[in-house]
Amino acid sequence: MDERAVVVDEQWRADLALWRIPEEIAAGAPADPWGHSPARFAERTDRALAEPEGPTLARIAEALPPGGSVLDVGAGTGAASLPLAADLGELVAVDVSDAMLAELASRAERLGVPTRIIRGRWPDVAAETPEADVAVSAHVVYNVPDLAGFLTELTRHARRRVVLELTGCHPMSWLNPLWQHFHGVTRPRRPTAHDVIDIAAKLGYDVHHESRPAPLTRFTELEDLAESACRRLCLGRDRADDVIAAVIELDMWPVPRDRWFTLWWESR
Repeated sequence: MDERAVVVDEQWRADLALWRIPEEIAAGAPADPWGHSPARFAERTDRALAEPEGPTLARIAEALPPGGSVLDVGAGTGAASLPLAADLGELVAVDVSDAMLAELASRAERLGVPTRIIRGRWPDVAAETPEADVAVSAHVVYNVPDLAGFLTELTRHARRRVVLELTGCHPMSWLNPLWQHFHGVTRPRRPTAHDVIDIAAKLGYDVHHESRPAPLTRFTELEDLAESACRRLCLGRDRADDVIAAVIELDMWPVPRDRWFTLWWESR
């Protein structure tokens, strides 16, 4: 690895480590503050299937030969890959969650997409994962401390192109004012999408990128925001009214849309 890439990757790892929840706060959490709902992810996938659009799908599709294959790392329920069902000869889906993969598999079967499921964390399962024409990873990198290793293996497994989708800054950044309000904790501002671009470029990849507002607002109802925020902030659900009051006081409603980035490079 380029020495410059090592330095940038170490900074990424250090920045990401600052997002850990202080132990004394996490110890009192009534629910997993980092957990995700398979049902909510499945709703997003169903919306993407009903209205397939956006630069990430376009960048995958333009590099995908007829009947080609896609490797979807951190696939979740398939929002980044299943909308291309009509052009897919095979989908290889990698994820750590059995529940997410079950939702993906049921939709892939309904769509008639031949699918190989690999349960595990990337790149730990890279050795047992086949190559594909296009490798995609959507909304995963902010969970990856060893980003250089992650991207290197992703590129090795792509015969044509690698495509990433991610938010411009950490997806939990919208909660930063509430962390300060309820816990007196100042949350980080980095890493960002531009740090990912920097690392990929220093790995030798010719990185292209574009961005756009997220296709959907994060929340449509204050009650939904409060439920999510209570979990993320390690608060009991009985604090929902307090969260709503703080959101109004801090002028956080409505929550601005995220900015989504699509990154891509040719693998060979």
